Amino acid sequence: MENWVYIRDIASAAGQQVTIKGWLYDHTDKGKLQFLLVRDGTGVIQCVASQKDVSPEVFAAAQAVAQESSLIVTGMVQEDKRAPGGFELAITHVEILQLAKDYPITPKDHGIDFLMQHRHLWIRSARQNAILRIRAEIIRAVRDWLDGNGFVNVDTPILTPSSCEDSTTLFETAYFEDKAYLAQSGQLYNEATIGSFGRVYCFGPTFRAEKSKTRRHLTEFWMVEPEMAFVDLDGCMEVEEQFVSYIVQTVLKNRAAELRTLERDISRLEKVVAPFPRVTYDEAVDMLNQKGLPFAWGDDFGAPHETAIGESFDRPVFVHHYPTAFKAFYMEEMPGRPEVCLSVDLLASEGYGEIIGGGQRTASLDLLERRIQEHHLTRSAYEWYLDLRRYGTVPHSGFGLGIERTVAWICGISHIRETIAFPRMLEKIYP
Repeated sequence: MENWVYIRDIASAAGQQVTIKGWLYDHTDKGKLQFLLVRDGTGVIQCVASQKDVSPEVFAAAQAVAQESSLIVTGMVQEDKRAPGGFELAITHVEILQLAKDYPITPKDHGIDFLMQHRHLWIRSARQNAILRIRAEIIRAVRDWLDGNGFVNVDTPILTPSSCEDSTTLFETAYFEDKAYLAQSGQLYNEATIGSFGRVYCFGPTFRAEKSKTRRHLTEFWMVEPEMAFVDLDGCMEVEEQFVSYIVQTVLKNRAAELRTLERDISRLEKVVAPFPRVTYDEAVDMLNQKGLPFAWGDDFGAPHETAIGESFDRPVFVHHYPTAFKAFYMEEMPGRPEVCLSVDLLASEGYGEIIGGGQRTASLDLLERRIQEHHLTRSAYEWYLDLRRYGTVPHSGFGLGIERTVAWICGISHIRETIAFPRMLEKIYP
């Protein structure tokens, strides 16, 4: 009976004969010695076939196997500090399940367009594997923190009858005899469910039909959106900084090997501990002008502005109290200064830009009705949302954290296209 083990557990099998099932990552032919680097999804191990120790058939198979062929390898586990992972397998048997020929992604350099066309294969590389493992760790940390801090996961619709923020960036689809839109956010529905649970979150894909080609935008991305009853703007920021600190420190603790694969400088991530600095939009405008980036009050920040602000601090920074004019219709006004709203963005350190947007929602029925009119939204689509201000309205706040931007920042990668297995961009929907 075979002793099949995963490579991640290989240390516990030292001195035993085991079977590894996986794919050939690399092959080095040294004549009478064949070095097979095999991965199985949990790790990589060096397997060595010696011509004098195996049958001619086994040695021939070890010689013939090509990059990304699927195979089953049996052998003795030996400790060897020179080998990847500190262990290697002395081969006794090799079975090639499928001999891959002319694998398109070779060790040479390839252009990004070529790699994206072969994304289904590129994700097998060590770097892409590390990024996607860190993504999975981030998602687990997100859920662990929220579930452990009184939030209830309530799923919200993907098909919606109306816009959450900007009706010009909606993906429209037929819904029987009517129209529907792919969700930009679950926030409005979350504002309903806090009336039942107090603290809630939704987590899933969101869609923005933005004609943007920047390194920070996808048309389909994943977002976690917590919403909290009886929490003001300051309370919202406190939750955000605790939440983000936990995510980063969890990745540092559990994914050190993957961060090393990415050659990530973790010294900056180690500083991501609450509290985070806070600057008002007014102060941020002054900061930009002092840095030689002319910026007028009332304009929205672009990527260069977010980068300049974020690089001024050694950890993420809150920018709060933005102009009302370019924020969403549901934002609460600042008392005595209605041209400013109780909104906040969290800008990642090292110039990675906004990873969270949020703030305090208006509890006023009158203000919300006026804003719907000012934003030229169809009132009938929001009657249910207005009901939330008619029946037990309370101060409440929430935010949305974009998973892909968070992955890019923590991994230290320059483009968001590598942060999800199969990215969707303006001109890319294949594979």
